[in-house]
Parts: sequence; structure tokens; C-alpha cells
Amino acid sequence: MIAIVVLSGFGLALVAPAVQRLLPRHAGWLLALLPLGVTVTLARHAMTIADGGVIAQSHAWAPALGVTLSFYLDGLSLLFALLISGIGTLIVIYSGAYLSGHPNLGRFYAYLLAFMASMLGLVLAGNLIAVFIFWELTSLSSYLLIGFEHEREAARKAALQALLVTGIGGLALMAGLVLMALAGNSWELAEMLDRRLNLAGHPFYLAIVILIFAGAFTKSAQTPFHFWLPSAMEGPTPVSAFLHSATMVKGGVYLVLRLTPILGGTAAWQTTLMLVGAVTMILGAWLSLLQTDLKRLLAYSTVNGLGTLMFLTGIGTRTAIIGAVVFLVAHALYKASLFLNAGVVDHETGTRDVRRLGGLYRHLPLIGSAAVLAGLSMAGLAPFWGFIGKELIYEATWQSVGQTSGLLTTAAVAANALLIAATGVLVIKPFFGPVRTVPDGHHPVGPALWLGPLLPAVLGLLCGLLPGWPAQVFITPAVAAVLAQPQDIHLALWHGFTPMLGLTGLTLLLAFGVYRRHAGIRDGSARFALGACGPAAGYEISLNGMMKLAKWQTRFLQSGYLHNYILTLIIATIALVGYTLLRGAPFQLTLPAMDVKLYEGVLAALMLSAAVVTVRAQSRLSAIVAMGVVGYGLALLFIDFGAPDLAMTQFIIETMTVILFVFVIYRLPAYKIISTPRQFARNGVVAVAAGVLMTTLVLVALGVREGSLLSEFFEANSFIKAHGRNIVNVIIVDFRAMDTLGEITVLTLAGAGVYTLLKLRPKEDR
Repeated sequence: MIAIVVLSGFGLALVAPAVQRLLPRHAGWLLALLPLGVTVTLARHAMTIADGGVIAQSHAWAPALGVTLSFYLDGLSLLFALLISGIGTLIVIYSGAYLSGHPNLGRFYAYLLAFMASMLGLVLAGNLIAVFIFWELTSLSSYLLIGFEHEREAARKAALQALLVTGIGGLALMAGLVLMALAGNSWELAEMLDRRLNLAGHPFYLAIVILIFAGAFTKSAQTPFHFWLPSAMEGPTPVSAFLHSATMVKGGVYLVLRLTPILGGTAAWQTTLMLVGAVTMILGAWLSLLQTDLKRLLAYSTVNGLGTLMFLTGIGTRTAIIGAVVFLVAHALYKASLFLNAGVVDHETGTRDVRRLGGLYRHLPLIGSAAVLAGLSMAGLAPFWGFIGKELIYEATWQSVGQTSGLLTTAAVAANALLIAATGVLVIKPFFGPVRTVPDGHHPVGPALWLGPLLPAVLGLLCGLLPGWPAQVFITPAVAAVLAQPQDIHLALWHGFTPMLGLTGLTLLLAFGVYRRHAGIRDGSARFALGACGPAAGYEISLNGMMKLAKWQTRFLQSGYLHNYILTLIIATIALVGYTLLRGAPFQLTLPAMDVKLYEGVLAALMLSAAVVTVRAQSRLSAIVAMGVVGYGLALLFIDFGAPDLAMTQFIIETMTVILFVFVIYRLPAYKIISTPRQFARNGVVAVAAGVLMTTLVLVALGVREGSLLSEFFEANSFIKAHGRNIVNVIIVDFRAMDTLGEITVLTLAGAGVYTLLKLRPKEDR
């Protein structure tokens, strides 16, 4: 079941362009049936999971290596999967109206569905290899989505930036997962969770944590990697809403929460998450207040939300984990709604600049209502679900043990005050400020456009008014999965007059003061911008440096002369293999008995003479004929030693090669010698050294009588297992099938490349 849930998205992505071509007006609604079906399918298991059940499925993947494709559905993965598929349903419907008439809308659907399937695979994977594969698929598909409008340089640049930053983190994550598998003696994440394995005492622990954090922090835009996320706003609004609400950027948060039972509980884990999360939380809120573009404001507020989730996970107490899970849901709901709101505003007015927007509520009442509901939840006001999340954040910091309690609470209050002020800029200015820009009325806001913004906002209100049901069905099992023990959680809007309520009042007062002065704060902060010293500038410097290095090494290595390339390869082979021979285990040169027959000696002398003629020939035709003599002589040796099949292959290859060479030489420039005497001498020394090395390797191989059972294995199993009597053919086709397939693939790609280059020639040159 779970495998079908994941793989069905990839299958639908393949046919999505055809669906768009056949039913252009209804494709969005039709394609949304799949994520809707996934949501319903997963929701049917909610009560089973809430009762403490776990659904694990495994499928054979690489049995010889002990690797299986396994999936694991518990409270945490169910919550993430429902957010991904549920919000994905609304995004697909919204995309059909938002991008209506776009010539590449079918392709967009394909990218979007592939991304959704990748995210579902990531949160449902029960195998570390599968986790990494789906992790990288999210990076690749998000690259395609961010750069969807590829005709714009800004979109291409933003997509590349996101791919590079998250891709580098992905490589670090791969190393961390490999070390984790070695330390846990299993590739099965589900198995580690089931046996409550904790690797805190393992020698690999610190390296695992550093590598896992590198992957999680880059994916979830933690400081100093936060700069890529606002740049990703170059993608269409549905992309921004999907990637930054419940999906890609939450991948790092999911990973950290998922691995907390295995890697958590140490100072290295908790302190790092708290510090990085706190800095990201405050920085994201501050930067969101300084933005004038609706989507960039929302992007930086997403950075704040991601930092808050890491911050709470780092605190690690029961209250903090409950707060993280509640805030995760609240953030997904209000952020999806607000991003889609921003898209409708841009769609109707042609601008996202808050300084040019105002009085839109009377023209877009449904969109304005959704913005108000989502904004109140984002501000953490009662009776919304966001209020419950904010209260839990304050409670977690207030209850934290040690001298850092006051500091953590101060950081949370400051970040929330800045975020509430930014929410005021986001909602009040465009919808209730003085009228500045009026919708042109050319783009009617139908159900496809208002359903996406309105439904998540209403859900945020309903969950706040009725917190008991979502707490028992979704929050409790998710928290139980993170804490690795059963939980009994009860959430409510009113807890009496508590310190947390006082902190809420203080936050509102601070937010009101900041909002009143936000224009001056925004203008004044421009003088203190990091500019050339910030993380984004560091990325640009690193990228430009890498490009310059690539150009230099290309000029150095890619000289354009084939003989230089061959010379480099031969010298490198001589150096590496020769060093290995000299520094390795002692070896013995075995000279075979000299029972050479007369015709064999004549044949060998003929081949040697032909080789000399090849390098000394004064014309290409003479060199080609001499090369043919060497090849045909080798084929005769194959016949002499009882290998007629190899001889036949050699005859065919040699004949075709000679014919092709003869055809080609008529198009080549006049034959001339361009090497100097010194170059001839150098080449001769290298050639002799290569010959000595190969002769030495052959003589060493003749002396090996023990340690290798390959010959006996092939001889014993070629017919039994591969049903072939020609051992050489069986080795190539069966035992080395992947190697042969790789060679065929390389040749196919090379042929396709040559054909493409020929087709790209100007007509006058054909």
C-alpha cells in the first residue's frame, strides 16, 4: 500500500503533460484526484496509528547486498505525509488556474507531482538508502520547479543556487547515513527505531551528528544557509507555497525529529540545535520585517518558522517536542494559505510590493478573509491553532532547566514580536490600507484560486476551536514517535492566567510598537546590511572561485591535442601501477618455458615490425596498413591458442577499423610531423616504460597460483548458472552484465551526442 502511495505520484507525473493537452481546462482538478486519494488512504490509518500501531512494509531491492526498499508509517511520518498530500491537492488545483494558458503547464504538473512523490518517499522511507535517494530527488525536482520559468536568468540562477546548497548538504548527509548504518549495524531505519537504538556512545557519533546536521541545515535553510530560500521565490507562486509550507524545507526538520531517538539526548545534539535554531529564528523574523515583496516577506518568515522548529527540537523536553509538532502543523496551514494569497494578489494586481498595495479587501473579499484568518494564526492569536503553538513555545522555554531559561524565553519573545509586526505588514497594508492598486478584473478569482488560500486558513481556526481531536489523532502519535514512548496529550485554548499568557501580552505590545515604526526600521536597516560580507556573498565568491578554477584546469588539461591526453593517461598509469607494485607485497617474476614454435616467432616478429612501421610511417595510409598487420597478427595468435571466437571478433573489428580509417583520412589535412626530436625522445621513453610495466604485470600474473578462485568459479558455474558453454561470452554477458551494459550505454550516449552535433551544423555547412 505505502509503495503504491509513493510510486503513483511518479507514474502520474509521466502522463500529466498528456492529460493537460487533452483536457486543458480541467486538468488541474483531474490530476488533484491522486493526491486527494493519497490523503484519504493515509487518513484511513490515522486511528490505527493513534492507538500505537505502526505499519511497516518491505520489498526486495538488492537481496544480494541485503538491501530492501522498506517503508515505515508511524505518527510522525503520517503527519508529514498528510500535510504533503493534503496541501499538494490544493496546490495542483490552484496551479491550473494560476498558470492557465501557460504553454508548459503540463510540464509543470509533471515536476510538481514528481516533487510530491519524492517528499512522500522521504518521510515514509524505512531504509537509509531510500531516505537518501528520495532526499536527492526532492532537490532535483525542486530545481526544476524553481527554474520553471527558465527563460529568466534570475530563475535559472535561483534554481542553481538551491540545487548547489542543498546538493552539497545531501552529499554530507549520505556520508552521515553510511556511518550511521555502520554504527547501527543495519540499513533499516525502522529496525533501529524498533529496537530503540541510541548511538550516543559510538566512536562515530560526533562525525554522524556533524554530517547529519550539514544535510538538515542546508535543506531547512538554517543560518548561515538561509539565503537560498528567499532566492527560490523566483519560482511560480504554487512552487513557493508547496516548497515552503509543508514540504521541501521541512525535510531537514523531519530528519532531525526522526533521528532524535537514535542520535538525540547529548549536549552536542541539543546545544547545536538550540543555538542554530535560535539565531535562525530571530534572524528570519527580523529580515521578514524589512521586506516589501510579499513572497520574500513570507520566505523570511519561513526561515523564522524553520529556526523555531530546530530550536524546540534542541530544547528536547516533552513540552518542547509537543510545541514543535503543533507549530509544524500551524506553520504548514497558515503559510500555504498566505503564499497562495500572495499569488492571487499578484495575479490580480500585477504587483507584490506592499508599498503599492492597499484596500484590496473590498475587491477580493474571500482572499482577504483567508489572509486575515491565516495572519491571525501566524501572529499566534486566540482562538487559532497558531496561538496554541506559540503558548507551547513559551512554556517550553519557561520550563527549561538552567541559567539559559531566561535567555531562551527572551529569544522566543523577540522573534515572535518581530514576526507579528511582519504579519501586520503582510495583511493589514495590502487589504486594509489606503487604496492604491485596484484589480483589473481580467482574471476572475474562481474556486480554483480561492479554495487553496481559504481552506487551510479555516482549518487553522477549526483546530484552534476544537484542539482535542487533532491532539489525540495526529499530535499525540507524532510526539510519541519522536520521544520513543507512549504519550497522553491534551491541548486547550485557555489554561488560566499563566506566565505564558503574560508573555503573549508582552509580545503583542512589543509587536505593536515595532509595527508602528516598521517603515523607519526598514529604511534605517539598509545602512547596516551585510552586503559583501553576508552568506549570500560568500556563496557568490565560492561559486565564482570554483568557476575560475574549472576554467584554469580546463585550459591546462584540455589542450585539444589527442597525443597529450594519451600521454597523460599513460604516465598516470605508469606512476600509479608502478608505485603499487613497488610498495605492495613482494612479488616474483616468473619466466615461462621458451617453447615458442617457429611460426609463432615469425608472427611475433611480424607484429613487432609492423608496430615500428606504424610509428615511423611517413603517410597515414602506411600507418593504417601497419596497424592492421598488428591486429590481424593478434587474431592469428588467438586461433593458435584455441580461441576462435576471439579471433573472429578481432577479425571483424580490425577490418571495420581499417575501412573506417581509410574513409576518414581523405577528409584530414595533409600528413606532417609536428613533434620535435625532444618530444620523440620523451614519447619513446614513456612507451618503453609502459611496455616494461605491462610485461612485468604479465610475468607477475603468471606466477600467481593461489589467492584467486575466479577462474575455477567461472569454469564451474558458466554452464550451470548461465547456461552458456563459451566461458568468455558468459563472463561478458552474465557475470559482468552491468559492466557491459555500462559500456553499451556510454557508446549509445556518444553516438547520440555525435548525431546531435551533426544535426546542429548550419545548413550551408552540410
